[in-house]
Amino acid sequence: MQDSFAFKEPLREITVGDVFDETVSKFPDNDAMIYPHEGIRYTYRELQEACNRVARGLMAIGVGKGDHVAIWATNVPEWIITMYATAKIGAVLVTVNTNYKRFELEYLLEQSDSMTLILIDGFKDSDYISYIRQLCPELDHSKPGELKSETLPCLKNVIYIGEKDKTPAGMFNFSDLYDLAEKVSEEERIAVQASCDIHDVINMQYTSGTTGFPKGVMLTHYNLVNNGKCIGDCMAFTEKDRLCIAVPLFHCFGMVLGVTASVTHGSAMIVIEAFNPLKVMQAIQMEKCTAVHGVPTMFIAMLEHPEFKNIDFSSLRTGIMAGSPCPIKVMQRVMEDMHMPEIVITYGQTEASPGITMSRTDDPIELRVSTVGRLLPHCEAKIMNPETGEECPPGVPGEIVTRGYHVMKGYYKMPEATALAIDKDGWLHTGDIGSVDENGYFKITGRLKDMIIRGGENIYPREIEEFLYTHPKVKDVQVVGVPDEKYGEEVLACIILQDGCEATEEEIISFVQEGLSRFKKPRYVLFMDSFPMTASGKIQKYKLREMGIVKLNLQSAAAIETA
Repeated sequence: MQDSFAFKEPLREITVGDVFDETVSKFPDNDAMIYPHEGIRYTYRELQEACNRVARGLMAIGVGKGDHVAIWATNVPEWIITMYATAKIGAVLVTVNTNYKRFELEYLLEQSDSMTLILIDGFKDSDYISYIRQLCPELDHSKPGELKSETLPCLKNVIYIGEKDKTPAGMFNFSDLYDLAEKVSEEERIAVQASCDIHDVINMQYTSGTTGFPKGVMLTHYNLVNNGKCIGDCMAFTEKDRLCIAVPLFHCFGMVLGVTASVTHGSAMIVIEAFNPLKVMQAIQMEKCTAVHGVPTMFIAMLEHPEFKNIDFSSLRTGIMAGSPCPIKVMQRVMEDMHMPEIVITYGQTEASPGITMSRTDDPIELRVSTVGRLLPHCEAKIMNPETGEECPPGVPGEIVTRGYHVMKGYYKMPEATALAIDKDGWLHTGDIGSVDENGYFKITGRLKDMIIRGGENIYPREIEEFLYTHPKVKDVQVVGVPDEKYGEEVLACIILQDGCEATEEEIISFVQEGLSRFKKPRYVLFMDSFPMTASGKIQKYKLREMGIVKLNLQSAAAIETA
């Protein structure tokens, strides 16, 4: 199936750097990037100057075309500057989840072959500086740019975002890049930018896999520019729009649906460093935002905030609710109470850059709250019978598969996993179960794989299971998602203990929290003597989920209608 409105406008054959410069030439004095609470404001021309300078600074420390640059930070201004600086010199931006702990960081840096890491002090209970110093004790005795790490042999540069006089030993300060830029001419940078190909990989985002090991999704200029533009088009974005971005930039939600959709249309980005419902609402009012993105839990947090009634939302028009199933009642409240009659839903995954389907601002309300919209322009998708491989007729559920410009180049250094995800005909198998009606509107009904989506974060049970297997008291473990009114789903760990051992729920939860990201810790733990199995000995996870709903009294959450 293809969108009947798909080909009115051709795909853009332009790089991320060039489309940015094109927008600057059209709207040089328009607001580009604003941090209302920090008093930081850039026009498009000022942002271009910063990006070009940092690009030259990166070149000065040896970052070249195809090199991998990891960024581990909240939505700070340096994040967006780095995104375009790396794009302009053909480097690959590797985005790091802000919730990562040391174990996860080590895996990502090693697997991605990152030669440069840009980072802030830390976030929540994660001390980034401490983690990288534990992994690379050589930093204490290294000159900036000359790291020789036994653990991470590819890593040469560590760049600190923060006050210059607090820069840890062995690291550059981000501000140093502006000074080092003097060593590289603008002509050299322009020449590198001109040599970039639209099909070059420009971004790698790590998404967990069913094996429990994250995979680096390789996305190109072509993927990102066109997906961002099509998403902005479907929201009717122009240079007059002002988008509040409070979703994380390390996700495609922030980077593509937020930044790229804005930049391809000359819209202003009103950025919140880390989600806070009051700060988001204040920013909307202060900057007269016309759009705001969020996962359902973010919108719920604003709707339920005691200050909600005192905020002027009249400037709002649209925005995207995505990341996890959207409760229909929440959608309706956002439309009415937040003055967002044109709010839309986007469905996709990182491997699809990420958008596959999207509702349109002029779709009837009933379709915008009960479906995930129609195909984005230039995308193909069909519902495939997972048993036979045949296309399902309208209304019959099956696996959603998609094909087109938006499909990733593959997983980094994982050819087998890539071949499993993208078949010989170029179809990306999403692993999601859905159906499509006669008019091309898609519904998501479940997942082939047992991924848990908690408040917009993808959680793969296998990763938590493998970690819990290292607990000396755990004999066997199965992790499933159970419904939750606030987050959509929560993590339930079903555990069989070693003979003669006793453990508490708190003990298990603390163990996971110490080793993995906060969002991966179980909300619930059930101790069991055995797991339900098929005749062939396969564990029936759906039955564990059903048992969990009953034992934990989650029937009301399970009954919530979602799109």
